[in-house]
Amino acid sequence: MATDISASEAKSGGGLKRAVGGWLLFAFIVGDTLGAGIYTLVGTMAADVGGVIWLPLLIALVVALLTAGTYAELITKYPHAGGAARYVDRAFHIPYLSFLVGFLMMASGITTAAALANAFAGDYLAALIDVPAAPAAAVFIVLLTLINLRGVKESLSANFVAAIIEVSGLVIVIVVAAIAFGAGNGDPGRIFEFAPDVPPLQGAFAASVIAFFSFLGFEAAANMAEEVKNPSKNYPRALFGAIITAAVVYLLIAIGAVIVLPPAELAESSGPLLDVVAASGVGVPAWLFGIIALIAIANGALLFMVMASRVGYGLARSGLLPRAFGRVLPKRQTPWVSIVVVAGATIALSFLGDVSSLAETTVLLLLLVFLAANVSVLVLKKDKVEHSHFSVPRVVPILAIIASIVLLAQQSGAVWLGSLVYIAIGSVLFVIARLKRNSEVRSETAELQTIRDAGDAPGTNTDA
Repeated sequence: MATDISASEAKSGGGLKRAVGGWLLFAFIVGDTLGAGIYTLVGTMAADVGGVIWLPLLIALVVALLTAGTYAELITKYPHAGGAARYVDRAFHIPYLSFLVGFLMMASGITTAAALANAFAGDYLAALIDVPAAPAAAVFIVLLTLINLRGVKESLSANFVAAIIEVSGLVIVIVVAAIAFGAGNGDPGRIFEFAPDVPPLQGAFAASVIAFFSFLGFEAAANMAEEVKNPSKNYPRALFGAIITAAVVYLLIAIGAVIVLPPAELAESSGPLLDVVAASGVGVPAWLFGIIALIAIANGALLFMVMASRVGYGLARSGLLPRAFGRVLPKRQTPWVSIVVVAGATIALSFLGDVSSLAETTVLLLLLVFLAANVSVLVLKKDKVEHSHFSVPRVVPILAIIASIVLLAQQSGAVWLGSLVYIAIGSVLFVIARLKRNSEVRSETAELQTIRDAGDAPGTNTDA
């Protein structure tokens, strides 16, 4: 007989507060998916495929939907914080592998937030106010951290407002492109023109890596499973609804942008959508669209920081990180230690990389995580739980594994090297954590043995 997850946890007590409903979760995923990727990386895709930007977006959409099916089953089957790390742990019972997957997930959130902090402090902010980029990025991260510390409901409520604003910006691009096309100022033939110096297939798969970055966000929601009301019902609806919503908006943006501006001009732009709005001749103030873009970038950064901090909390609860990461504020019920550590790492990383390289690194890290999740769901098919949950056919994760490997093959050696550095750092942290935990176990064992020895000493009244 199926049982309600929230009700059973309420009886047992403990854990994070379930404060997130279906619509708020939908807004979280849409807000995390729409925004920075499409606002900043349209030009990069145009450099690889010319005007056929819609093709890598469709490839990325297929990979995202396949892996989302896997996540929908795992999230609703095991609705606890920690995401892919907990699924791998349940499937293989190998502590190092579980930690590494969780660490890569946490690292991807930090890397993305750092990339978005740099994007925020770059050309978009410079169009409004002239301030040094590095301090601006640091202050930006600190402000987002304060929102994160305030609470998940407050963070997602801020996301809900920001998501409306950033979607309005994308709608503006779609509308002005349509107006320009209707006025005869665009060229629809460009949407079928590949980049002249890049083989079409090679360019499409290369651009699909960047396109996939634009869809990232759905996996972040897995780490908030413990804070969602009725996850078995709300997660699949919010997950697939958000991905399809993002895909429709992205395809309209890609087609509209290429119709208004030649792909070569998009490829050279650091603010491609801003240039599309300006070239349309509709008269939308540049400063207004710049503010909307900044809100979109800030929203994405906040949500990835929320995700990364929840991964740290989940790893701590699984015994794979020091217990301190599992500490929560008594009244706010937010994992404050994990939040502060994520903030510090994000600030440090924002000084080390640029938007493009950090985005590619994020994709590689998450593809490795997705591989682990897709293999885990196949292993866990035989595992039965008492409550109802979403389920996908076995062919879905198998296709997702193949698609992930294809995208991994498109990554450069430099990005692979950066990811190997992450793995090395994670391995060191794992060894340190395990040594500390083993030391604590030995200390507790010795203390228990001392108590037993004292109880067995001559003249001791063990019946007292």
